[in-house]
Amino acid sequence: MTPKTPPPLNTIFRFTVIGLVIAVLATAFAYVGGWLDPSRLTPDRMINTLEDNAGVHEGYRRNHAKGYCVVGSFESNGNAASLSRASVFETGRVSPVIGRLAIPGGDPHANDGMPPIRSFALQFQLPNDEQWRTAMNAMPVFPVSTPQAFWELLKASQPDSQSGKPDAAKMSAFFADHPETKPFLAWAKTAQRSSSFVNVDYNSLDAFRFIDAAGTTHFVRWGLVPEAPFTAMTDAQKQDPDFLSKDLRERLEQGPQRWHLIVTVANPGDPTNDATLVWPEDRRQIDAGVVTIESAQAQADGPCRDINYDPLVLPDGIAGSDDPLLSARSAAYSESYNRRTREEAESATPSTQEPRS
Repeated sequence: MTPKTPPPLNTIFRFTVIGLVIAVLATAFAYVGGWLDPSRLTPDRMINTLEDNAGVHEGYRRNHAKGYCVVGSFESNGNAASLSRASVFETGRVSPVIGRLAIPGGDPHANDGMPPIRSFALQFQLPNDEQWRTAMNAMPVFPVSTPQAFWELLKASQPDSQSGKPDAAKMSAFFADHPETKPFLAWAKTAQRSSSFVNVDYNSLDAFRFIDAAGTTHFVRWGLVPEAPFTAMTDAQKQDPDFLSKDLRERLEQGPQRWHLIVTVANPGDPTNDATLVWPEDRRQIDAGVVTIESAQAQADGPCRDINYDPLVLPDGIAGSDDPLLSARSAAYSESYNRRTREEAESATPSTQEPRS
């Protein structure tokens, strides 16, 4: 979701799409990178390619380098307990969460107004030292369905050494060879940048398995739907490179910010191994409870600083699916984490080293 030449794009749309895709590339990689056949493609090679595109900022995540720690809780209403035996869904259970709100890209000093995507990662702390980690993006579908295809997209979008921009011909050729990108491109054509971290939906994109008390598996995707209404980025915000963090602080001063955890249940035959395909709108949806964020803190010394939001750190009752991107993401997260922690350890003056994030 063979290769065929796509319909011609007008100049404005072509460059709009390229700009959106570049902004999303790092997001895509962080949620796609992979554990692949070492003779073909490895997490190390994927991270190297990401660094080739975005540069290296030692001590920082290779993607979503600019982010903010948030702290709060998830209160379950029990509605998802029939689908999953995970303790997080027990009626009335309140689970502490440590999260990270971020924008895509490897530059920790990036302008908040550039990328159209925001991301939200969460760690749920559960009884018996169990954890549930999830990393979500504010987009409805993923550009490609395999790590190999994403690596090809990364290569196609590498900036030219002279112009600093990707080669439009290479990008067009990639899209022509990958018709599965059409849903993503359709979304990118009209996507609006939000005025805040707290007024957009965040989606898991990948499918997972919920296992109930009887051992029955239910394929699901999940997302966070905010209580705050969506508003688009303003002209004034476009002039402020750090408007998202300022907006977050101002909103939290007025009170906690909330999202509903919505679980979508697949029907038999729905694709569970392809994040480029959405499930039909009539699929069963369950409001499983409310995520409440009460405070935010700079990532330099915040509680999210050293958390690797590996999407396969899952409690009993939740498991990965057959989506090939999941194990890829897990391996890429590990490689990125190892690099930034090693850089800090090797620093001759760790007290002045930029904080890993």
